[in-house]
Amino acid sequence: MATQTATTGNLEDAQAILLSTARYTAEHNMPVAGLVEHFKLAKGSKQLTVPKVGQMDAEGLVDGVDLINSQGIGLTTTDLTTAEVGLKVILTYKLINQFNEDVFKMIGRQMGDAEARYKDEALIALFSALNGGTVLGADGIKLYLSNAAAIVTYATAQKFPTPVSVVHHPNALGFLSRNSQGIGTTYWSGWMEGVSEELMRNFWDIRINGVNFFHDGNIAKESGVDSGIGAVFSKSALCIIEGWAPLTETEKDISLRAHEVVITSDYGVFELDDGYGAPLQNEIGTLSTSETS
Repeated sequence: MATQTATTGNLEDAQAILLSTARYTAEHNMPVAGLVEHFKLAKGSKQLTVPKVGQMDAEGLVDGVDLINSQGIGLTTTDLTTAEVGLKVILTYKLINQFNEDVFKMIGRQMGDAEARYKDEALIALFSALNGGTVLGADGIKLYLSNAAAIVTYATAQKFPTPVSVVHHPNALGFLSRNSQGIGTTYWSGWMEGVSEELMRNFWDIRINGVNFFHDGNIAKESGVDSGIGAVFSKSALCIIEGWAPLTETEKDISLRAHEVVITSDYGVFELDDGYGAPLQNEIGTLSTSETS
């Protein structure tokens, strides 16, 4: 009987399924990434410098009187750099030989979840720095409709450029939905403007006065309390810069009788404009499932 071994064809099939599933899962499981600016680092460059100009002030004039005052551009810049992120999966000859598409899709989902969680948590970590660290809300405050409306009004008054989004923990938005009685009904009209519906539909909860509210389970509780930090922000407040998209490479490990599949990517996340967002502190403890009123 011929000895059964892992074939190149099986490895290629497994690798293709792993990569495509991982990419799809990652793309669809990091909601914050779908709401911020994206930049590409040019080949041969180590950083991208993004300029921002300040506001100028006009003034009234009098006929025959010289215009004396001049305005400054108020130019500031943000330097964007990238760093490598990756993970490795070991596929044994035996596993590849017993090729099962569902198994490799499962592994691909695990890899995609890991990629997405890492990038999403990096963006969430930037929330607390927005608005100079001045937090809207506080520990013990639930995200009720009146508070949500005040958040949207704050963003409007501070002239956040559209589109503006709110991202918070599912439990925070659960309090909002219960309080507003608007689950999929009252606030449904006009949803998802300004973002990719394909990527964000599973995270969207409600829309209030032109601002979409999204949930993100990667937001964690603050130490010692039941509240967590979400954010209200313009797309122009935060960004991702990408050096290269997820890249897959394989290496044969003869003594282990396996192939190493390594996926790497090169990117960075940054705060572009501190004034175009604000952190939100609200309760994210588990909602009661047994209340009678």
